Amino acid sequence: MKTQELFKVLEDHKDKSLLFEYKPGLLVGANYHITEVKHIKIDSVDCGSQTDNWNETIIQLWESPSELGKTEYMSVLKALGILKKVGKMKPYDINAEVKFEYSNTTFHIAQLFVNDFEINGNKLIVKLAVEKTDCKAREICGAPEVLQPVYENDEPCCSPNGNCC
Repeated sequence: MKTQELFKVLEDHKDKSLLFEYKPGLLVGANYHITEVKHIKIDSVDCGSQTDNWNETIIQLWESPSELGKTEYMSVLKALGILKKVGKMKPYDINAEVKFEYSNTTFHIAQLFVNDFEINGNKLIVKLAVEKTDCKAREICGAPEVLQPVYENDEPCCSPNGNCC
């Protein structure tokens, strides 16, 4: 989702509570805060010696330990106010991909893509997802399209006599 698309969704649902689903069925706690907005400029070289560049908007979510047990989520209107204030200080690239940076005690720190959103009563639920890394220069460097795991037998990796290292 592009930054401008996120702002449009937020504008269209100002009267709702804002929730984030970081894994299917798992929500960022109601004690979250928007603690940082990053305007990132990527300038890269891939394994095929091709250069590329793009911008990203990274919005960091943090759960406050002093507000554990909080049940009322931030309103879309409040989040929009925070994001607009940031935009006045440091302008957004509205065409930049938007990601949310998040972690908790059971979920590793990750930059999560917006996969979708859902309206459920008075809630706007932003559905986040991890995107896997990929080779951008497949044809140049000869990387196979899909890597298949190689097993010596059909025994699961995690069994005591399995295929793990």
